[in-house]
Amino acid sequence: MSGRAGAGPRFDLPEPDAFTRPYWDAAAEGRLLIRRCGACGAAHHYPREFCPRCWSEDVTWERASGRATLYTWSVVHRNDLPPFGARVPYVAAVVDLAEGPRMMTEVVGCGAEALRVGMGLEVAFREAGGFAVPVFRAGAGE
Repeated sequence: MSGRAGAGPRFDLPEPDAFTRPYWDAAAEGRLLIRRCGACGAAHHYPREFCPRCWSEDVTWERASGRATLYTWSVVHRNDLPPFGARVPYVAAVVDLAEGPRMMTEVVGCGAEALRVGMGLEVAFREAGGFAVPVFRAGAGE
């Protein structure tokens, strides 16, 4: 939970550390990063210092294409945590990145009635408290 002096707590802001700083710096530049294992080749997201498949610590940052397909979603109509309550309804989603990992995110710019499993999405970034947070929107041709 992050907050600013004089403001109430916010539940949508990351708390970067030395390890995750490259991820958030890339996001600020409009790039989505994932981690790739040098030992087994598996890509993963959320960023970890080891491979969740083979436990190797030989993992590096890699730029993701930004393409994904919609795996599942839920339309959130009520959320009492700041600042989510001011944004309802919104679409919480899980997407499959083109590189393989599954990622929790939000779908923006697309009405819930237009969503379908397997639809193509592309990464976009929303400003939130000085951070660029990856979200997804319908891809070209959708």
